[in-house]
Amino acid sequence: MTTIKKGICILSIIGMFTFMLFIGTAQAEQRFECVLCANMTMTTIVQSGDLIVMGTESKGIVLDNTESKFFDNDTVHGVGLMKIDKGKVTGSFINKQLNPNGDFYVLEGSFAGPEIDFKFIYGTGKFKGITGGGKSIRFTKGKPVTQETSQYCAKVTGTYELKK
Repeated sequence: MTTIKKGICILSIIGMFTFMLFIGTAQAEQRFECVLCANMTMTTIVQSGDLIVMGTESKGIVLDNTESKFFDNDTVHGVGLMKIDKGKVTGSFINKQLNPNGDFYVLEGSFAGPEIDFKFIYGTGKFKGITGGGKSIRFTKGKPVTQETSQYCAKVTGTYELKK
């Protein structure tokens, strides 16, 4: 009987501890919603038949729509690879995003069609230990200013968590 009470007590303590950890983690995760406007330059590597392969470089700025303004005015520099095979667009990229205070974070992403999936892979300063990710969907695209460029804005949503 004493052994059973002791076991129940230990299980209760473990359960409470696990619950407290879950609450701490859940509260640390933050949602964000931003707009990214950028200019992308594309360099054609292969253009043959139904296959086009391009290297990309993009530069832009982030406008944070959340109350915290955590990502507001971050500038973006990204490089990537895009493939158009029989009209189907796929690709991947790495972005360095620089905060006005000098801290930065790095995103890694991929896309198939208009929707982009990304995750945080590195951060410095206030972004140190950042994890999470999200999605981006372009909602406007202007007429190219010059050949092999693209000017656009995208809605970016997701979650992030900072290491404590």
